[in-house]
Amino acid sequence: MNLSKITIFQLAKERLAWLSQRQEVLAQNIANADTPKYRARDIEPFKFERVLRNSVTPVNVSRTQAGHLDGRRSSVGVHAEEKTRKPYETAPSGNSVILEEQMAKINETSISHKLTTQLYKKHLGMIRTALGK
Repeated sequence: MNLSKITIFQLAKERLAWLSQRQEVLAQNIANADTPKYRARDIEPFKFERVLRNSVTPVNVSRTQAGHLDGRRSSVGVHAEEKTRKPYETAPSGNSVILEEQMAKINETSISHKLTTQLYKKHLGMIRTALGK
């Protein structure tokens, strides 16, 4: 059985890859906390909607009766995406790494990683139960 073809496992795999890459970037930020003119970096947020749109084939909705709704949305949303802020705290050497902020992001990434692996385990357990193993 190839689990990578099941959508929930694909999403978990992509989320774990994103979390690993983010952990690397945050570790580089902390390693360069004393490097002059180093700018803290981060990767763009993991968007479940974008991943889902790329991995799932779209379903075409058709109206079978005139009284039914056609299934189209008028707008996706009214809120704009949040822009990455400029660092408000910079050392005299030009370094913009704030260690407390980086540690908070690492903790957030660690918690997300634990949650994703637990969801993966639970879904794998449900498949095993359904197969009678």
